[in-house]
Amino acid sequence: MLYYIFRALENLGIPGSAMWSYISFRSLLALMFGLIISMWFGEYFIKWMKRRNIGETARDTSIDPFGVNKVGVPSMGGIIILVATLVPVLLLGRLRNIYLLLMVVTMAWFGVLGFLDDYIKIFKKNKDGLAGKWKIVGQVIMGFAVGLTLYLSPDAVIRENVESERVGNVTEIVYKSEAVKSTKTTIPFVKENNFDYASIAGWAGKHKQAIGWGIFVLMVIIVTTAVSNGANLNDGMDGMAAGNSAIICIALGILAYVSSHIEYASYLNIMYIPGSQELVIFICAMVGALIGFLWYNAYPAQVFMGDTGSLAIGGVIGVLACIIHKELLVPILCGIFLIESLSVIIQTQVFKFYKRKGRRVRFFKSTPIHDAFRRLDSQLDPTSHFVLRNWPKGAWHESKITTRFWITTILLAALTIITLKIR
Repeated sequence: MLYYIFRALENLGIPGSAMWSYISFRSLLALMFGLIISMWFGEYFIKWMKRRNIGETARDTSIDPFGVNKVGVPSMGGIIILVATLVPVLLLGRLRNIYLLLMVVTMAWFGVLGFLDDYIKIFKKNKDGLAGKWKIVGQVIMGFAVGLTLYLSPDAVIRENVESERVGNVTEIVYKSEAVKSTKTTIPFVKENNFDYASIAGWAGKHKQAIGWGIFVLMVIIVTTAVSNGANLNDGMDGMAAGNSAIICIALGILAYVSSHIEYASYLNIMYIPGSQELVIFICAMVGALIGFLWYNAYPAQVFMGDTGSLAIGGVIGVLACIIHKELLVPILCGIFLIESLSVIIQTQVFKFYKRKGRRVRFFKSTPIHDAFRRLDSQLDPTSHFVLRNWPKGAWHESKITTRFWITTILLAALTIITLKIR
């Protein structure tokens, strides 16, 4: 909104209006707005929830060896993150940009999905919340809608990079002049740095491009669903999901910016994606919102984000990675989310396998994996055998676990960016 107002003022020759056309200015402004709104609105939201006695009821305090009681702490704090992200975006973004519109719709959709889950848990007193199958259906629908939009929209295009040799055996990266629809994506640790989904369907002849797009849409669905669920599982300790997500978003913001800048994209030999610079506005607003949310969510938490926040954050991260054709970097960048998800899958499958044999066997002390770090041996089920009973040793304080997970995510984010040059 403000972008268009100041562009109109620029056309009228009003001094200073031109700075609103700079991504750097609007991005930093979005970050500050997101931070301020999150802190300001967060205070009122927490007080409003407490006055109505709307708080957490499903927290299992028995797993905390330090005896911290979190029952009664307001949940659904993801509303704070959504408001603090979307308001700056609507004020500062170019709302005609297809990528920005996709991000707004994605956050709203996943926010509503998470809100329904939190509403059932808190107001209907059903600790299971929204049935898992309906969550998956909602995630798949959004992933399919995003993939289909990227396929059909004439504005969702890239300019393909082409290598050319210069004097002295120096390789220069140049770009085709026309913008095209493409099923290519960035792949880590490979010299050419690009992988074309259509190449999988080489046997299909003239139909291989259509099949390539089908594979791409399927990848969008898988990545969006997986990251959304991973972020949801990671939200189990004060500040855990918010801090990890902020770090991941900063890395994605860097990738989005270099993808939108023809000179940086050329230097890194990645696809140039015109229009993706508006994604930086969204990411900066979201980072500001997450940092502001940490003001209240850091240990000891005054509010929990709930599924309203975690599902929305994960969905946004997954969709953004697909928009800038970096979805194959997600297993590295979102390594913490991946490990959390794998730990739950391993735990469930091992338990089911041995249950059929009449034995109670669990692989980890507890899952998601962050819970295993705060479990004492005395808290374990005496009727079960634990494969990793002696790992980790002892119990860590929640704040230490959270900080070490943040540090791990910082290392993974740095590795993700470095992969653009390691081939």
